[in-house]
Amino acid sequence: MRQLTLFLILFSASCSFAQITFNKVKHDFGDLEAYDFRFVDILLKNEGEKQEWLLSVKKPMEVVYLNSGQFIEKDSTLIVRLQVNPGKKGRFSYDVDIFTSDRAEATTIKLTGSIKEFDQNNTSAFTACPNFSDRPGGKDPNAFDLTVVTIDKDSRETLSESSVSMLQNGQMVWTKKTDRKGKIEEDATLGLSYFYATHEGYNPSELGAYVNFQRNYIVLELDKNPEIEIPPVDTTVIADNPPEIIIEIEAQPPTDTSTFIAEMPPSFEDLDDDDFTSDNFEPINVVFVLDISSSMKDADKMELMKYSLFQLTDMLRPQDKIGIVTYSSTTRVMLPPTSGGDKDAIKKQLEELEAAGFTAGGKGIKMGFAQAKKGKIEDGTNHVIIITDGAFNRDSDDYKRYVRKNRRKGINFSVVGIKNKERDQEEMMEAAELGGGHYVPIFGLADAQNNLKQEIRMLTFKH
Repeated sequence: MRQLTLFLILFSASCSFAQITFNKVKHDFGDLEAYDFRFVDILLKNEGEKQEWLLSVKKPMEVVYLNSGQFIEKDSTLIVRLQVNPGKKGRFSYDVDIFTSDRAEATTIKLTGSIKEFDQNNTSAFTACPNFSDRPGGKDPNAFDLTVVTIDKDSRETLSESSVSMLQNGQMVWTKKTDRKGKIEEDATLGLSYFYATHEGYNPSELGAYVNFQRNYIVLELDKNPEIEIPPVDTTVIADNPPEIIIEIEAQPPTDTSTFIAEMPPSFEDLDDDDFTSDNFEPINVVFVLDISSSMKDADKMELMKYSLFQLTDMLRPQDKIGIVTYSSTTRVMLPPTSGGDKDAIKKQLEELEAAGFTAGGKGIKMGFAQAKKGKIEDGTNHVIIITDGAFNRDSDDYKRYVRKNRRKGINFSVVGIKNKERDQEEMMEAAELGGGHYVPIFGLADAQNNLKQEIRMLTFKH
């Protein structure tokens, strides 16, 4: 193994320039309380023309790490998560050296901050290699006690009577109120989870996290709504005895509008947001092309995507069809065009979604259009919708050709961006416009609840 590592390092030295870029080389955690997260994600992006490797990470004892993989494909990103675990209060400063195959020298990441308070139970620690079978007492490692706390972001004081919802696998698990200490204590099972908290006078707070018996303490920070100041009324322009103004309106003969009103269809804005009746909306054959690459591993992204698809599934009718194509390192048909009435079969496939591998968006789009053709509805709407958190990186050069070609054949294209970066939005908008569809952003739970459903309603509305 040492010989292989040495060879890779020597090989990288021959490269004329570095292929891998780091999103940051220093991070200041600021003042850390007991319940603050102590990790940062370092993103390594391969901007070269060939595959590269993460060779090794040299770190102090007080720093632990996890990485999302070993190989970094062209135009792909690898995540190294660094967690600091200082042994005492006060300032800390650590240097972490990350060795990659594209250069001879390490890239040094500087981590700084200050510990203000320790968690006596050490429940907020992020361990490098969690072993789920090590739960004390030999109990089921998949079940544990979960604590959720809501606090004021500025004062750091706990908030009682906050409403908190927990989602797992895209579905609501529970909604509870915090007690007088600002806490909720519930039984939980390990896995990707999503938390949504509201409190009167505060903006909502959302957080995606992987929870298990070692990471079982969740803190949601809420910030107060800015106070709306009502400007005083300027009374200087109001006269004590304003003159009487008389406007004469010429009488017009009454118009019989009963026939006209009966023939007018309702506008989209006049309909209830949950209206998806056959009278107002035509059938749809929609195929979703889902990005399940490693960048979607973040709990919030995967949970938001699943939740939005579960919400849509509940809205679909028997005359509708839904198909699912997934893409990462490979592409596959996860669900061929299926009746919207077969909700159990659809949800079963959604529950099995997991993220891994690099991005191959172009191949996924091509396969999505092929499935849309198979399930095409002649008297309805036919559409392909890609859901992704970023650009359609790998093998995507020719996807525009398929979008244009299929639009001419009556199959349009939309893009849903899950917490995507601003630099990716322009490409997403261009792709959606090219396909005759829309760009649909999802940044939080409220978006996941409504935006995808409203896109389907707009696409199928009988104008």
